[in-house]
Amino acid sequence: MSLSDKQIKKIEFLANEIRKDVIKMLVEAGSGHSAGSLGSADIFTALYFGVLNIKPKNPNWPDRDRMVLSAGHICPVQYAAMAHAGYFPKKELMTLRKFGARLQGHPHRGTLPGIDSTSGPLGGGISQACGMAYAAKIDKKKYQVYCLMGDGEQDEGLVWEAAMFAGKNKLANLTAIIDRNNIQIDGATEDVMPLEPLREKYEAFGWRVIDVDGHNVAEIVSACNQAKAITEKPVLILAHTIPGKGVDFIEYDFTWHGKIPKPEEAKIALNELRTLGGKIRSEHE
Repeated sequence: MSLSDKQIKKIEFLANEIRKDVIKMLVEAGSGHSAGSLGSADIFTALYFGVLNIKPKNPNWPDRDRMVLSAGHICPVQYAAMAHAGYFPKKELMTLRKFGARLQGHPHRGTLPGIDSTSGPLGGGISQACGMAYAAKIDKKKYQVYCLMGDGEQDEGLVWEAAMFAGKNKLANLTAIIDRNNIQIDGATEDVMPLEPLREKYEAFGWRVIDVDGHNVAEIVSACNQAKAITEKPVLILAHTIPGKGVDFIEYDFTWHGKIPKPEEAKIALNELRTLGGKIRSEHE
């Protein structure tokens, strides 16, 4: 799907609105994960509004593209994107993590329409995505499978077993995206468990790797289009992002991995995002 400049700007503005939703959701829930949810807003908005072949009013459409969130703890941003796409009413976002709610603390397949996999234990999502892509290949289906992973979860051995499987079976219908924000719960990824050279590792396992600015919607959409055109191997998009993007006191700070803003901090964050939204809108006009 090729997007016009006007469509790109619309997605950028919507990503900022989704960040505002994430802040409100987390404060209302009283728990959750801020940094990764804010940092990956551009990725999710680009996917749901510029890449995925889906029908939100018919979430179980057999030929839909599959979306697997392996880093399940950042589900608030996926929920917000889904609500804006029309899977469920936006007012339901405020039920995040509440007892009996469909918007659970980690995505749960079967509870919320449009969720294709249950995730939580890090590293498991890419294996599920491999299974979906392999099944599509066997059944000669044309849908694409997308899997978003965190960079911290690359510490998991299960990820590399799946990477080997995908490379061996030439799962060209699989596009994995790593939110490369360089933090995890205990600190910087390169301090906790060095990942680099990450590109070369995936290439050695038989993948094509594309680096993008994870806050550049045009680059994200273009990379996904390139991935669809690659027919001989799976594709990894390394999306370089800023954790906590859009909120100055959260950006780059690993301590916000699993922390939420206090009410007074949320007011500051929302004011920053409103200012940013106004700037995006003025550029669009």
